[in-house]
Amino acid sequence: MTLVVDLGQSGSRIRMGDISINSTRGKLAGEHPLPALRAIFENVEKLNAEVVALSCTGFGGVVTDPQPFAQLCNEFFDARKVAVIDDGLAGFVGALAGNNGVVLSIGGGVVSVGGKSGKFAHRDGLGSTFGDEGGGFWLGKLGITKALGIRQGRGDDQILLNAFKDQTIAYDELDVKNAADAATLAIRSAKNLLDAADAGSPMAIKIRNEGAQLLAQTIIATWLGVGGSWDEASEIAIQGGPSKNHAYVSEIQMAAAAALPNAHFIAARGDNLDGAQWIAENMPEDAAPLLRWAGN
Repeated sequence: MTLVVDLGQSGSRIRMGDISINSTRGKLAGEHPLPALRAIFENVEKLNAEVVALSCTGFGGVVTDPQPFAQLCNEFFDARKVAVIDDGLAGFVGALAGNNGVVLSIGGGVVSVGGKSGKFAHRDGLGSTFGDEGGGFWLGKLGITKALGIRQGRGDDQILLNAFKDQTIAYDELDVKNAADAATLAIRSAKNLLDAADAGSPMAIKIRNEGAQLLAQTIIATWLGVGGSWDEASEIAIQGGPSKNHAYVSEIQMAAAAALPNAHFIAARGDNLDGAQWIAENMPEDAAPLLRWAGN
């Protein structure tokens, strides 16, 4: 039986057969996926699986040496084979079930993977310092920044300030204002920003719409990067936490459709766990740099 893991920035999930485990421990800002996985595995029940598939955030489209991951999974699960997968590829496979198109995954960060006739393209996933435009960290960070500014008298948007009341208090309580806890606070504040936009906050609406334009550009670049054409039909799925906000998704879709008029926007058929499961069972060879296998 295959054990599948989805390591995200805001939490992680493990699934094996009927067993399903959720953890609030994700990959912390600046942390490599390997120690993040160890921290998670140390706090889950003992499981045994011959094959483990790891869908991981943090690779930026280039999966590193898979052997340390194989050793880790052998230590905790007695695994003999391990598939180490960029989370963008796992999301793509899970959402489109092999069809040509693009899957935009928005969590704390942003990763977009496109596929066409066996060729793949990866865009963004560059990390919160230099990339992940339009993702949860980006939204929440800008929202907190504006709320703190309004609190100091730099701006006037009471709707936004009210929406971020708890976040500004949490900011005050941070011992270090630019460490991992601050990044986690930003990621968890994305919903506040989108809710504030829905409530009519002018600043929040401006941030939301800018994020949607940036994400639409990411979708377009992904499709063109895989060899797709402007007028070609393709499937596009948008998934992840911030995508639960209808207005945000609508803005992204409208901006993308203006450039790709024949695109079909669909609901994801599955998620990263589904994609990792399918990859483990149907892609036994490396698909570098997005998928690398290792064994003991």
